[in-house]
This record gives sequence, C-alpha cells and structure tokens, in this order.
Amino acid sequence: MQSTEIKEKIKNLSESNLQELIDIRRHLHKIPELGFEENQTAVFIEKKLSEYNIPYKTGIAKTGIVGTIAGTKGDGKTIALRADMDALPIIEENDLDYKSGNAGVMHACGHDAHMACLLGAAKILNEFKNEFGGTIKLFFQPSEENFPGGALAMIDEGVLENPEVKNVFGQHVLPQLDAGKIGLKPGNYMASTDEIYITVKGKGGHAATPELYINPVMIAAEILVELDKEFKKNKPSECPSVLAFGRIRGEGRTNIIPDEVKIEGTLRTFSEGWRAEAHEMIINIADSISKKMNGKCDVHIAKGYPVLVNDDQLTANVKQLAIDFLGKENVVDLEMRMTAEDFAYFSQKVPSCFYRLGIRNEKKGIISNLHTSTFNIDESSLQTGAGLMSWIAINQLK
Repeated sequence: MQSTEIKEKIKNLSESNLQELIDIRRHLHKIPELGFEENQTAVFIEKKLSEYNIPYKTGIAKTGIVGTIAGTKGDGKTIALRADMDALPIIEENDLDYKSGNAGVMHACGHDAHMACLLGAAKILNEFKNEFGGTIKLFFQPSEENFPGGALAMIDEGVLENPEVKNVFGQHVLPQLDAGKIGLKPGNYMASTDEIYITVKGKGGHAATPELYINPVMIAAEILVELDKEFKKNKPSECPSVLAFGRIRGEGRTNIIPDEVKIEGTLRTFSEGWRAEAHEMIINIADSISKKMNGKCDVHIAKGYPVLVNDDQLTANVKQLAIDFLGKENVVDLEMRMTAEDFAYFSQKVPSCFYRLGIRNEKKGIISNLHTSTFNIDESSLQTGAGLMSWIAINQLK
C-alpha cells in the first residue's frame, strides 16, 4: 500500500472510530483514579486491548500495561507510544452526564483523552501490521502526577528492553491550543522540578525576652531574602529558571517565639548542570546564615523530574509528518514551559518526542486550564490525536 493510501485510510479510520473514542474517554472520565491506584482503569484498558486482539502484559509498576503490536514485514526497530492513566485529587464542577463518579477525584489533566487516543491509535495500527516491520509498544503508564512518577518505575521494570525501544512518543492535551491543531518544540521543552524543604531551628521563648531566645522566624526571613538575591544573580541568562517559596510555617503566636520554622518551595530549570549548582547554593546559604545567627537548619531537596528534552531530529520528523497529515496551518511551534512531566525520564533514556494536542473550543466554552475543576476537552480532538499518533508510528517503521 502506498504512503498516500495509508494516510487516507488512517484519516478515514480515525474519523469512523471517533464515536468509540468519545465513549472510551467518557467512560474513563467517570472512573478517575489516583496514581498507582488505577485498577478499574487498567481493567478497562485490558478489555479494549483484548477486543482489538492486541497482546499485553499487566501489573507493570503496579497498575501499568504494555501492549505490543508486531509488524509482519520482517525485523525492524521498536518504538513506544505512551499515555498516562492517573487523575487528580480535584472535585469536578462540570455538569456532565459523564462527570466523575469518584468523589474528590477528577481527570483534570486530560489523561482520559490520552488513553482514548492511544487505544484509538492501537486499533488503527493493528489493522496496518502487514504494512510495517518492527514492533510498537503501547505504554499505559500509571502515576504521572505524583513524584517519583510511574515512568521511572516502568523503566526500572524493563519496558525499554526486550526488544530494545529506540524512540518514545507521547502527546498531552493543551487548553491554549484549538482542537485540530498540535504543537511541538525541539530540544529543551519542559523544566526539571525539585521540591525544597528547609527546617530552621532556633530556641523558642517569650517575645519580650529576646536575650533568652534565638528567633527562627528572623533566620528564615534572612535565608529567603539571600536565596532570592543570589539565585537571580547567579542563574544563567540563557537558562530560564525559577526558585520560589510558597509555604512558611512557624507555630508561634504574637508573643511566642517558636523553636523552628519550616520553609517549602520549588526549583525549576532547563539545565541539569545549573540545577546541581543551585542545589549546592541553597544548602550553603541556608546553613551559613543559620550558623551566623546562632541557629541550625536542615535542608532536604526532593529531586524530581528531569528536564524533558525533545530530540531535535526526531521532533523535526514528527513536525513534518504532522504538517503532511494535518496541514501546515494546524502545526504550531511552542515555547519552553516551566511545568514538568515524568515523560522526561523516557527522553533522558532514548531519543523521544513529546508534543501537544489542541483541545480548546471557545464557541463551546471549552477554555478551562489544566488542573482546574471545570477542565474539559473538545472531543473532536480525539480524532486528531489517534490519527496523528498512528501516522507518526507507521512512518517510523516503514
């Protein structure tokens, strides 16, 4: 079958399968589950893969699933397509027939759409397995939302091996992009993310007797001011970075000085080298100021997701395929984002591409941002997502 024929058939299949994809997405939306608890979700995905006659393995990183589509045209490379499965601890405010049925949990980040698109692509690609060689792995990944994330757990359990995966592709909904469009950025795309926990220790007492206490509130204030100054002075001009603190807790009163103060914040950057330097800077400044002011401190840095790097050549290839499939007017160049994604672990292991799927429709009032209680998608985007993912995959294995 010629490439043009394959493309048109994929377009036709993604269009004819749209209602099924909508039904899949709505079912998943009604049964949202938190990270590593996606049991009902996994059972449903297993059922659909069985229906499509696609072999799979379950119990990967607790609730993850890996499906396999083997081409019949001889040996070839192995690629992987990834969708995340988990939801968020958010109370849904949408008035929908398929509103979340699990109290306090909601698919507010579009992972229901990601799974529907991957199942749609799986169904299409399985019909084309006589047109390519090599293997397509389907990664249904648990717990993207909660550090350390399900991607790392799946990698540790060998999903990139036997056969060895050469490239991983993932897509994520983007409410700022209209349905029917996709967006990409080669190179550094999403930031690393670390959580900063500083415990400042002093000596509590009555506020009226300063000679008898060491005030950890003042030590914490000095640390925050100095960290802000030094971070801004030292961060590389070519590397967007953020160091921000959003929580301070000192359990004192107007006339009670506490024994300790806890500070919590985040560090985000696009350079693994500067990231390591910033860790040292935070530790050194907090320690030196605490000692200078006769206190002590403990610094704990929970090292989170790494920088998500889209392989330049692979992303250029995906962009051209997207233009060919959707039209140039529907393919958008994106800027770097300070948000983080555990797909980054895949991108650190093998050349990968993580692109964005438009879901916005202002006429329908579908404009809410990710991680909000009114988040929703224009479901026509499922056709775009399943079709494009199929077109990308089959062109990697010709």
